[in-house]
Amino acid sequence: MSADASPRTGNRLFLKKSIAQIQKEAAKSELKRTLGPINLVSLGIGCIIGAGIFVLTGQVASAHAGPAIIFSFVLAGIACALAGLCYAELASTMPVSGSAYTYAYGTLGEVFAWIMGWLLVLEYGVAASTVAVGWSGYVVSILADFGVMFPTIMVGAEAAPQFATPLVQAVMQDTGQILFQPTGTFNLVAAIGIGMVCLLLVMGVSESANVNNVIVIIKLLVLLTFVAVGLAYINPANWQPVIPPTPEGGTWDQFGVGGIFRGAAIIFFAYVGFEAVSTAAAEARNPSRDVPIGILGALIVCTIIYMVVALVMTGVVPFLELASPAPIAVAIDRMALDWANVPLAVAPGGELNLMSFLIKIGAITGLSSVMLVLCFGQTRVFYTMARDGLLPRAFALVHRKFRTPWIGTILLGVAIAVAAAFLPIGILGDLVSLGTALAFSIVCFSVIMLRIRHPELERPFRVPGGVVTATLGILACLGLAGLNFTPMIQHAMNDNPLPLTILGVYALVGAVIYGVYGFWNSKLAKGIDITEDPALSSPVEGLAGHVDNIKEDRD
Repeated sequence: MSADASPRTGNRLFLKKSIAQIQKEAAKSELKRTLGPINLVSLGIGCIIGAGIFVLTGQVASAHAGPAIIFSFVLAGIACALAGLCYAELASTMPVSGSAYTYAYGTLGEVFAWIMGWLLVLEYGVAASTVAVGWSGYVVSILADFGVMFPTIMVGAEAAPQFATPLVQAVMQDTGQILFQPTGTFNLVAAIGIGMVCLLLVMGVSESANVNNVIVIIKLLVLLTFVAVGLAYINPANWQPVIPPTPEGGTWDQFGVGGIFRGAAIIFFAYVGFEAVSTAAAEARNPSRDVPIGILGALIVCTIIYMVVALVMTGVVPFLELASPAPIAVAIDRMALDWANVPLAVAPGGELNLMSFLIKIGAITGLSSVMLVLCFGQTRVFYTMARDGLLPRAFALVHRKFRTPWIGTILLGVAIAVAAAFLPIGILGDLVSLGTALAFSIVCFSVIMLRIRHPELERPFRVPGGVVTATLGILACLGLAGLNFTPMIQHAMNDNPLPLTILGVYALVGAVIYGVYGFWNSKLAKGIDITEDPALSSPVEGLAGHVDNIKEDRD
């Protein structure tokens, strides 16, 4: 299609990429194909095992589900497994870096592709800034163990560390109302964490993957140690009742069955890592085989780990006492492992508990890998959107030496670091989970549309159950999205309109960017084949030989 033969505006929003074109783009990708199935499983585990274990587990158990949090993990895991199967089929058919964005472009049309891309910004970028703030909390804590104390400021009635607290913070009033107050400081520690992660990503994906593999091993060893030690300190009475009743005057999501479902909706945020595996398809050696292994393998391993750790945690500590940003550390302290104390002059009290120190190291490394994978996924989505002309070309420029989208990585790193330094995080978990659930439901719908329109297409991996499984995935994901959207409406009507306001402004900004830039610069609408566009060429040596090697690997 030539530029002169662009379709009328009436059909313009629903332009679709052909599957052949998407596969051609995958074959001619400039990104370096170095990732195997173990790397991809590790990439998924690296993102999934992080905030969910080290932060969210305690929050959900204490406020919503109690010991029944294990059922919340099962529900969230089932919804993610249904979506994961759909991701695996699409990734094996269209092994490209754009992930769900490209799947929507090939099945539903450009406007849906943009919506998906904008949801992925919420899913990755906002999530990375949220995790960075949690990471900074553990860094401050472990520095305190060695006598390095941050000056404190008062935020509401609580003392908060200076340069490790966002500029705006959510403060709970005596009436239960949440107000957002300026703190007079900003979270420099979180911004530094994001900066280090993005620097690593600029240096190269294979280097990043190797670091991530080491981090995954460390935090799995830490969690297994916690489980092994904690088994001896479990008090079965802490598991009674398994499903705590909703207290008189409580809300629908405060314990009971409603609390289990609300917990699953919140925990959904912690499973975003498996989606990041599909964004690495353009850098996998054999994406048709390896990406499904990476997605499903990471989901299975992480769900089992989540459930076992949650069982030990709620068995050691009564669930109401787990309302802490570091619930595993709370459980370790409750065990009173005096045998793990060693003398350390600079530590408070002159002693350092090695087990508590190990847990904090595991949390820091775990959250580091989450930031790494989230930032990785975000840059690859923007890389693909820029190649399609929906975003400025700077996001698609590949570095001569490192062969990574370095400008886009730096720009996104700055934006994510600013968000981590200045914005409150208590409200963003629901926003991230909502965006993730909506994105997953669109992916499931894409499988259905591709089955209907292209039944003849070769699918190295096929979703068991086909359309039925994809439909169940849509219903499960939309259900969880609704459980996150409902509290936003309730808060807007009662005490706090900020969550719904942020969501509305975010959607408006996305619509403006597409209307002002993406709509007019779309390569597909102009009839430009991006694999032959000289404006996107980059000085990468030996690319032809590299593509030949990829073909040999596939054979």
